[in-house]
Amino acid sequence: MSRSCFVPVIGIVGGIGSGKSTLARGLRPLHRVLVIDGDRTGHAVLEQKPVQDRIRRYFGNSVFTSDGHVDRHLLAGRVFGSSPAQRAARSKLESILHPVIRREFINKIETAKTDGSVDVILLDAAVLLEADWRGPCDAVVFIDVPRPQRLERIQQQRGWTEEDLARREASQFPVHRKRQLANFVIDNSQSTGSALAQLDQVVKSIQAGHTDSRKQ
Repeated sequence: MSRSCFVPVIGIVGGIGSGKSTLARGLRPLHRVLVIDGDRTGHAVLEQKPVQDRIRRYFGNSVFTSDGHVDRHLLAGRVFGSSPAQRAARSKLESILHPVIRREFINKIETAKTDGSVDVILLDAAVLLEADWRGPCDAVVFIDVPRPQRLERIQQQRGWTEEDLARREASQFPVHRKRQLANFVIDNSQSTGSALAQLDQVVKSIQAGHTDSRKQ
């Protein structure tokens, strides 16, 4: 059955370790929500043969495992960093992956809107702004957490060093720019419950705003 009511698509952005994915998943008890995970989508795209063929042509066999899968750890070492070679390699990889990932996002969004199974779609993609994936979004939410707190989280969760964080963040927009480009800002420096309540209010305000505009 097709669905005629408005289903907002909300992009979730923030610094690494800001808790974007935790908040996106945490909204499920409050709304019928589809969370489109950018990382998982990217990993799935890496399993597509046309994508693998292009990666192999540019990067060679050295970034593949013995059973033919892309070795994400080795590939990350080639593309994350600030050296000219790493920046060039990252640009090439993005030119291969980003258009395919965008198509996957749009397909998932269109399917969810058509089948009427959700009331809101959250697009959780770390480089949503950098990759120009904002187009399908009705709004973008920035998850605000101070850098020391984010560093502590990723040290505990991923075992990263401060240098690891800096190297990864060099491939993204500065946090302050992401904040400026967002439509809403949510403080996730305190409890998850508090941040979820803020996100819930953002969703409701977007839905209400669309309803009000249709009444005019």
